[in-house]
Amino acid sequence: MHFDKINNKGQARLFEHNTLEMLTRTHPLVIYSIYLPVIGFMLYHSVANIGTSLGITLAIFSGGILFWTLFEYAMHRYLFHMVANSVLGRRIIYTMHGVHHEYPRDKGRLFMPPLPSVVISGIIFGVMYLCIGNYAFALFPGFILGYLLYASMHYAIHAFAPPRFLKALWRNHHLHHYKEPDAGFGVSSVLWDVVFGTVPEKEERTTVVSAPRSKIKTSEGPHTA
Repeated sequence: MHFDKINNKGQARLFEHNTLEMLTRTHPLVIYSIYLPVIGFMLYHSVANIGTSLGITLAIFSGGILFWTLFEYAMHRYLFHMVANSVLGRRIIYTMHGVHHEYPRDKGRLFMPPLPSVVISGIIFGVMYLCIGNYAFALFPGFILGYLLYASMHYAIHAFAPPRFLKALWRNHHLHHYKEPDAGFGVSSVLWDVVFGTVPEKEERTTVVSAPRSKIKTSEGPHTA
């Protein structure tokens, strides 16, 4: 995904209709207010009403978080960065993700807006329920918490300076945006980038030979962090 100019200020307009344009934006607190109650209710329902033991519920819940990290990686790599040949396909990809690469610091589009988010999450829960029945009430909350952690991390990466212990995640994602768009697809974790060999190059090294002493000096080139 390449743009001749990446705009670190401003925002794109996706729709001429003001209402549609408004629906493409959201604030993190709106998404938290939708999903945190869902997470709490489903976990309670799993233990209190369905009768799944607390231990099994927490184990499946944890698996849901891990499942999200793989889902996040696969969607980012294979859908959001898909090369479309048709005008409609390119428009869809741009609306889903390309606009973020062109305007990476547009805070209003760092979380998925409520309407498509609720529709997509409802479909995902339905698929989970068809596959594993009542265990979906433990898996889905973990999956959604994984999404909230991912979205919060993504928001922080584009809005704030990195804390020391998360600097590697900040660096990888900025390399993905500004240098290596075909690497660094994990945002909340580098796990699947490591597994599938798509970790961005962290540095460039050049070798300079000093003629008078014939000694080799290695220097690190600049990188985006």
